[in-house]
Amino acid sequence: MANKQYVWMDNKFIEFGKANVHLLTHSLQYGSGVFEGIRAYSTDKGPAIFRLGEHSRRFMRSAKIVGMDLGMGQRRIEEAIISIVKKNRLQSCYIRPFAFYNDNRIGLSVLGKKVSVAIAALEFGNYFTDKDKGIRCKISSWQRMNSYVLPPEAKLSGNYANSILASLEAKLSGSDEAILLSPDGYVAEGPGENIFLVEDGRVLTPSKDSDILLGITRDSMLKIAESMGLETEERMIHREELYTCDEAFFTGTAAEITPIVSVDSRKIGNGKQGPITKMLADKFSGIVHGKESEYAQWLTYV
Repeated sequence: MANKQYVWMDNKFIEFGKANVHLLTHSLQYGSGVFEGIRAYSTDKGPAIFRLGEHSRRFMRSAKIVGMDLGMGQRRIEEAIISIVKKNRLQSCYIRPFAFYNDNRIGLSVLGKKVSVAIAALEFGNYFTDKDKGIRCKISSWQRMNSYVLPPEAKLSGNYANSILASLEAKLSGSDEAILLSPDGYVAEGPGENIFLVEDGRVLTPSKDSDILLGITRDSMLKIAESMGLETEERMIHREELYTCDEAFFTGTAAEITPIVSVDSRKIGNGKQGPITKMLADKFSGIVHGKESEYAQWLTYV
């Protein structure tokens, strides 16, 4: 980081290295925070934040689901996000809004505990080292939790213990990433990504009933595919369909569009990025870099 970097926290800027909390902070101990992942991309008009309104709305929804009062509205969150990108003089970055119980008293109850909101923005490259070449996945022995256990539609910090265990298992087995199934045995998602399949030219993805986070990039991909004349379908997907599909890929703010070339050592298609995946990834790249005027409404220029 060439310039001095800052974090926006509780309506003020704090130097990056000084944005600290107590060891016993409630959300550190118990995973009671909520967060978002957002990207800004460099364009000919300067940095542009991708689908800021949708991300900030989901951040507010996550807080509401877990009963957390942020003490500010969506518009203020968006203003703060824009301000930290400006303050850090970033062209392309990852943005992490985080709301947490900033209280160091021992105990599970969150009643009466202070809520702090912090937003970091930092340089960020590819989430997967071999993103363009494609990644190898393993179906996890850990199931994706459902709404009987924890709310999968909320980006709740504690939910990601499920993701961490699944990802660790996959990597220790020699794979790049995990794929989690729902408690009913249907394909759900990756630890931090939504998943898509391509079968006979159709673009398929697990439906909301599959215990998934409703990803912003997932929604974007469905809209992009339809605009390009591709048939899309959201439905329950059987595990074995992963083995026999023509193409597969992950979507997510961090992962962007990442091809999956094998699942459980079964090669997907020809074992390389498929043509429809590449076409969608190229279109997505053009959109986020401000090259596709019909999607201008998805970009907030800083």
